[in-house]
Amino acid sequence: MTALTKLFVLDTNVLMHDPAALFRFEEHDVYVPVVVLEELDMHKKGVSELARNARQASRFIDETLSGAGDLTIGAPLPGTAQRPGGRLFIPIDEESPPAGFTTATTDNRLLALTQTLTRTHRGREVVLVSQDINLRIKARTLGLKTEDYTSERVLEDADLLYRGVDSLSGTAAIETPAEQGMPYLIRPGGPAAWFPNGFLVGSALPAPLQALRIRECTDDYVTADPVQDYTRLRVWGINARNLEQNLALNLLMDPDVDFVSLLGQAGTGKTLLTLAAALEQTIEQKRYSEIIVTRVTIPVGADIGFLPGTEEEKMSPWMGAFEDNLDVLNRTELGTPAHSQWARAAAHDLVRSRLKIKSLNFMRGRTFQQKFLIIDEAQNLSAHQIKTLVTRAGPGTKVVCLGNIAQIDTPYLTETTSGMTYVVDRFKAWMHSGHITLQRGERSRLADYAAATL
Repeated sequence: MTALTKLFVLDTNVLMHDPAALFRFEEHDVYVPVVVLEELDMHKKGVSELARNARQASRFIDETLSGAGDLTIGAPLPGTAQRPGGRLFIPIDEESPPAGFTTATTDNRLLALTQTLTRTHRGREVVLVSQDINLRIKARTLGLKTEDYTSERVLEDADLLYRGVDSLSGTAAIETPAEQGMPYLIRPGGPAAWFPNGFLVGSALPAPLQALRIRECTDDYVTADPVQDYTRLRVWGINARNLEQNLALNLLMDPDVDFVSLLGQAGTGKTLLTLAAALEQTIEQKRYSEIIVTRVTIPVGADIGFLPGTEEEKMSPWMGAFEDNLDVLNRTELGTPAHSQWARAAAHDLVRSRLKIKSLNFMRGRTFQQKFLIIDEAQNLSAHQIKTLVTRAGPGTKVVCLGNIAQIDTPYLTETTSGMTYVVDRFKAWMHSGHITLQRGERSRLADYAAATL
């Protein structure tokens, strides 16, 4: 054992967030105290993701220990020929709470064990790993080394997240197509992180172009096409109100783009644009057979308790944003005097028959074919949950993820570990996906002023 290897003490929330966390510390030793096993046992019952993770973590620990002999020297963790893995220890902690802490809570027992290990392993660095901010604060007050669990962090900083729009610099060389319908050829003139279905904007574009959409990227050049102008073209009765909305509709209305992600604060038009594109392509163009809407059900305030009724009736209180936007779209599309009250009622019923609201709890094992699947509030999903949803897509299905990573309500998820951040980063280079970050609010002058000043 070299003095360079570290010793990591894992909190329960680390294993419940990522059951495979045991195997992510390379050549370093991992300690899972008995108090953590007790907490895993308390949370293992149920069908929630946390319960499944607790059971899986226990299975991984059992498999690791089953082939070991003397557990006082630890059980070997898997490694590689170049870098052998560390060892897994299950210490039986009988420590009193640290000085200044009166009760022997789980957190305080972890602190006491970390203190003991720091004293008994003076030649090695001992680190308490936890996603509990308060526990990390308490550890630092005791002079202990502590870290957040960052293995599933997609980016170091959320500001580095791909936005879908890049400004074309003056050094770029643009070759205008010789024939109508041919793409523009652009040579960046330097390193450029451009991706298929990304958009190029800026004053360097030839007039009267507002944006170009990238079709193909190579190391030396990109080919790009002019975007459709949805500020003039109506989609289910609405127009784009700004450039970003126009670019979003270009992605939403393109049948060759199977996956679209839209980020933006409240009032930027994510839901309205998506619903309008879904209705246009489902009812008018008959490209999709049905619109399916789902979202994670996490209350902002106090929980209202169990809800009666069918799956759709139980989900309806969570779908207020979609109800509001449907009312807007119905008024916009059918609000002219030429449409009678009966015609509007019939169209409303038609829209309702094509729009289905589904719960996340019943998504496993399903396959959606020729559907327009909308995942709302995707920032509250973990990477595993969003993978489960996106992989439900069958032939002819389009998936749209909507979210705002500045409003995450799920415990232990952050801007850099959210499932929304995960899919935006992982899908950005795929030629059948696109992403736009909407920044300009279009709800009302009151909402814009409140967002800026309150």
